[in-house]
Amino acid sequence: MSNHLLLNQNGRVFEATFNRPDDNACSDSMAAEFSAKLASAHETSDMVLLRSCGPDFCTGRARNPDAGPPHPEAYTRRDEYDSIFYCYNAIKNCKIPVVAVIEGRCMGFGTAVAAVCDVTIAAKSAKFNIPEMDHNVMPTMVMSAIYDRMNRNAILWMTYTAKFISAEQAMAYGIISTVAEDKDLEAEVKEFCDILLSRKRPAILGLKEYLTSAPRMDDQGALDYARAIHSMVNTAAAMKK
Repeated sequence: MSNHLLLNQNGRVFEATFNRPDDNACSDSMAAEFSAKLASAHETSDMVLLRSCGPDFCTGRARNPDAGPPHPEAYTRRDEYDSIFYCYNAIKNCKIPVVAVIEGRCMGFGTAVAAVCDVTIAAKSAKFNIPEMDHNVMPTMVMSAIYDRMNRNAILWMTYTAKFISAEQAMAYGIISTVAEDKDLEAEVKEFCDILLSRKRPAILGLKEYLTSAPRMDDQGALDYARAIHSMVNTAAAMKK
């Protein structure tokens, strides 16, 4: 385990913390390690709580220190980015909810992670951007995560301008779930976690399972899937306790 990614089992909560305070970036190896842990998080936990040591949630993606320069051949270079692309899918495919807590700047990879997490709670002072175009980089990494989370106009405005938006704008754009006053952030996070953990496990799993798959189905498929999972969850023994 890298000391740049802190992991802790706290009862039914699997806690993950980005711990790179020198620049608050997320390296390729951090993303790969986080993805691997998400694949088995449901075995010990009912939710994942993701945050950063601060002061910023995430200032973007960073290459591993020992990676050297990007490979000149496109097919080889493409593989170098997989830990980032697949991290978004790992969050989406994690069987339990992934809840993010956002403070400070949330940039590039950070904005994408905020958008793909199941619930994202941001401090009012948090701000979000997609800065790649300022560095002459096409932001397709981020766009692959947010294309079905945000409306097209919002994506293009953020990617073309690279400007920061407020937490309130991020909520309107669909990046985050809710905004808390800075002084109330920890209390609101605790309140949400307590509520989530008061729900029965079949419902916790079933809600995410349905919303992960149904949007990609046709209307009849989404209806039939809802009928099936409704019966499965509501007849589970745990729901009767």
